[in-house]
Amino acid sequence: GQIKADGGSQEKFDDGMREIRKLGIQVWPSPDVMEFMGAKDALCKVANLNIGLEDTLAYYTVQDFAAGFKKTMAFQPRVIKQNRGSAGEGIWIIKLKSGNYCKTFGERSCSDDEVLDLMEANDNHSEEHTVGEFIEFCVNGRTGKSGTWTSKGTGKYLEGGKEAGGQLVDQR
Repeated sequence: GQIKADGGSQEKFDDGMREIRKLGIQVWPSPDVMEFMGAKDALCKVANLNIGLEDTLAYYTVQDFAAGFKKTMAFQPRVIKQNRGSAGEGIWIIKLKSGNYCKTFGERSCSDDEVLDLMEANDNHSEEHTVGEFIEFCVNGRTGKSGTWTSKGTGKYLEGGKEAGGQLVDQR
């Protein structure tokens, strides 16, 4: 997001770092290591430790995402990140339009018709959708149920399952 915000390209940056590595110059972390490590779900691995946050989750299935996101969204504003790429597409900063957050994690879950204010990190554009529309877009992409999206992305973040890199990370 930051590179693109300054007029650059994450993809060109990553390719440049790979070329520097080919010259024998260490670059840490390299773009390939960042992708291989699956860093986006690293915080989920410490969620239940003293240093973690219990509402930091990784989703690999439609069912887990639908139930988990409704629960976390009812608690605090969220950042939802897809697993593929690092240029900000598919990274959503999300707030409940009503601001009706519960005091304790798990106290309630959002309904499908609650309205979300969303901002995508790749270009900072804003969209407004219901919880149901957001879940539909993340799972199935642009459909009659997902509403009209201005995002350059196509959604379908869980496509192919865990083996194919289908994953969403949910954090505050």
